[in-house]
Amino acid sequence: MVEEFLKQYAILIAEKPEKISVKKLSLKDSVVELIIYADKVDIGKLIGKDGRIINAIKTVILGSKSKSNFSYKVNVKAIEDNE
Repeated sequence: MVEEFLKQYAILIAEKPEKISVKKLSLKDSVVELIIYADKVDIGKLIGKDGRIINAIKTVILGSKSKSNFSYKVNVKAIEDNE
């Protein structure tokens, strides 16, 4: 549910929505890391000025913690173009 929200939200913001993907990694003690992979041109848009966009995303995800026992970490990474 949270991963799908992140993906759909990132697609709305991105210039290249077809390159957006979200990866979920389970860490220790019910901590989940969600990584948003995006094109280099979209990284700044997803983070926002002074981190406002990514902080807003984290706030929404924090609200979902009340429905699950997981804590979430959110990161944004650029897709490496090795092609």
